Amino acid sequence: MTKNSGTTDTTTGSAAFTDEERAAMKERSTEVKRARRGKTTREDDTRDLLEKVSALPEHDRRLAERIHAIVTESVPDVWPKLWYGQPAYALGGKTFCFFQPASKFGTRYSTLGFNDPARLDDGTMWPVAFAILDLTDADEQRIRELVTAAAG
Repeated sequence: MTKNSGTTDTTTGSAAFTDEERAAMKERSTEVKRARRGKTTREDDTRDLLEKVSALPEHDRRLAERIHAIVTESVPDVWPKLWYGQPAYALGGKTFCFFQPASKFGTRYSTLGFNDPARLDDGTMWPVAFAILDLTDADEQRIRELVTAAAG
């Protein structure tokens, strides 16, 4: 598989997508079609998420499993699901946080990210994504605080 740099061609102004980005968009399209057909349950979505996590490389899998446990323990009514083929969590039908494994796009760190339904507002500017190389006890506690606040 040939990787595309994902940069913009300055002669045409058109953006090029990497193979990984195209795959993520296809995954998202499948997720949306399935949800529109109404053939998804919390149990189905959780199973799909855990299957995806189990297929990750060991380090990413360990991080994703811990994130999953922290989010589901901290926010009991959360709906685990896939979002662009990565673990994500929704409330009221809206994805408020997600875990992007480093292997998803070949980056040097994984990311815990929050979407606009997350209630993390702090003045006029606040972080919505956190790089994760590993998880210490203190990191896990911080994630608990973040997802609890994000869920409102």
